[in-house]
Amino acid sequence: MLAPGRRLDAGRAWEVVELVEGSPGKLAQVIECLWDDDPGVASRAADALERVTRDRPARAQRWKDELLGLMAEATEKKLRWNLALVIPRLKLAVPECRRVSSVLRSYLDDPSSIVKTAALHGMADLTRQDQELLPDVLDLLRVAGRSGTPAMRARSRILLKEIECTRQKRQNRSSIHMFD
Repeated sequence: MLAPGRRLDAGRAWEVVELVEGSPGKLAQVIECLWDDDPGVASRAADALERVTRDRPARAQRWKDELLGLMAEATEKKLRWNLALVIPRLKLAVPECRRVSSVLRSYLDDPSSIVKTAALHGMADLTRQDQELLPDVLDLLRVAGRSGTPAMRARSRILLKEIECTRQKRQNRSSIHMFD
């Protein structure tokens, strides 16, 4: 199902997502396709994985180690941008967050604007699991919001607004605590 189509075409990725939704055991086959020799198949598998994990990231949790390894070695841009979105959704230990952050920083040097934009998004998502990354990520988002590609500028503005709203909610919650 993932084979037909040009390299960056979504092909039948939505059909694969529906198949996985109906039969979760099929996700293992999608994951396996991430290492396919055909870059188009690997790209469409990554697209399907990203879509499957949007609402239920835990489905891919058991492949965390393999995905972390693939993220570091991936060169195909569609594979990179989808992994940049998927992996920060997984439950990661702090050292894993730092490892992912390092890889995502390297993605900021990718020639593809969408890879860079997805890397920024992934780094912002990582701050939910590792608050110590937040100051550096905020700096990156501010810089990208001023001097990045149009996509990076737009995404940075959105992410900065989301982070600020989340921080504001946390502050508001603690301010009504009876001992504050």
